[in-house]
Amino acid sequence: MARQLTRKLTFAGLGVAGAGGLLGLALIGPTNAFADPSPSPSASASANPKADRGAARAAQENARAEALAKELGIDAAKVKAALEKVDAQMAAEAKAKRLTALKNRLDAAVAEGKLTREQADAILKAAEAGVLPGADGHGKGPRR
Repeated sequence: MARQLTRKLTFAGLGVAGAGGLLGLALIGPTNAFADPSPSPSASASANPKADRGAARAAQENARAEALAKELGIDAAKVKAALEKVDAQMAAEAKAKRLTALKNRLDAAVAEGKLTREQADAILKAAEAGVLPGADGHGKGPRR
């Protein structure tokens, strides 16, 4: 009877070990010996995701301009130029609004005694020059 119990426990242990090993292989995935020899998309992907997003955005904007040109029956170059002009105008307006809002916040900080006028002017000058994150529409901007 003790021998049967030992045998059952041994087989149960082997079953658990085998299941654990299979589970481990399933979680790890195929090894290089079983892997597809062709490179994966992540292996061949660019090391610069910002450049990839920029290229994808440019391609999307180009396709949009070409579709709009086709719909309107005009030259695609004219549509692209018009879109670039409008985008630049909108970016300039947005920057002006951000700078005005920043100036108002800085003026309030000076009035409350949290900053000196010289400090506020230096911050505003840095924002106008595009030195601060978010001042040109990129970056994270102020944390709240």
